[in-house]
Amino acid sequence: MLRAAARVYSGAMLIRLPQGVVCLAVLLALAMPRVHAGWDGDPARLQLASVQAAVADLASGELLFAKHADRVVPIASVTKLMTALVVLESGVPLDEWLEIVPRARPAPVNAYSRIRVGSQLRRADLLRITLMASENQAAYVLARHHPEGYDAFIAAMNARAASLEMTRTRFVDSTGLSAENRSTAADLLKLLTATLAQPLIREYTGTPGFTAEFRQPRYTLQYGNTNVLVHRDRWDVAVSKTGYLRVAGRCLAMVTQVDGRPVAMVFLDSLGTRTPIGDAGRVARWLRTGDGGAVAAAARDYERQRQADYAREARLSEASAACDVASGGELSSC
Repeated sequence: MLRAAARVYSGAMLIRLPQGVVCLAVLLALAMPRVHAGWDGDPARLQLASVQAAVADLASGELLFAKHADRVVPIASVTKLMTALVVLESGVPLDEWLEIVPRARPAPVNAYSRIRVGSQLRRADLLRITLMASENQAAYVLARHHPEGYDAFIAAMNARAASLEMTRTRFVDSTGLSAENRSTAADLLKLLTATLAQPLIREYTGTPGFTAEFRQPRYTLQYGNTNVLVHRDRWDVAVSKTGYLRVAGRCLAMVTQVDGRPVAMVFLDSLGTRTPIGDAGRVARWLRTGDGGAVAAAARDYERQRQADYAREARLSEASAACDVASGGELSSC
């Protein structure tokens, strides 16, 4: 089980993975070269721009690096990995045509979609564009067409998180548009291990491009993968999901091969679109050579500001909790 990191950088720890995921990770690592013989595994050398991060070796279950990995923060569209897991584990038919229904309530932020309300698309294709292209309307429709309804779908997301011992994770919607979808980098490592055991999640998150064919009316839409690493031959990406909200920054959760080593990486709250991609490259280089790289000045400034923001939020939360205790839960001006 992944224990919360007490410091910015942690030493080696073990993650208790689902048995099937361990077997899959070990099989992926067999008969392939290991990391550079001179690698000393010093996490202090690894420089990352993301404000929160966690890196784990899935073959051994070892936590290789943690940076504020136990801090609870918004996770944006990384949410959609849990959405996909609940859809697939519910046993609903993937070839069923689903109607694109309007939202019952307005989205908390801009949720523009090219999909026409009233048209239909197969559940499997909705799932694919949810994962590869982060299509928010598709993620919403998948939850609305849950056999027991939308609220039951969200409850199932939270129940699945609990079963994975994601103790600091909470979901309120299926898209990630709500800032109340919150988790930690450490918890998201557990989600990655669970999704790795799903062949369709591996396939769909790794799809570079896709043409969705709708009916009633008939039309097509082209989609591309939001993770540029999927398009690069030198990256062997097994599972991947990007995310962005203004309050969450740029996010990336993925599993990839680094010299035959199945590695899970989570990067939360980065400055720019390419910043998590740069962090992934720095992790890969660190694993191969021990060189932790360097971070641009703008990214360091962003992190300092975000750390100050988090510290201020923590102080306000503590003050509010103390006020509640002092007032016995009654209205107070303290």
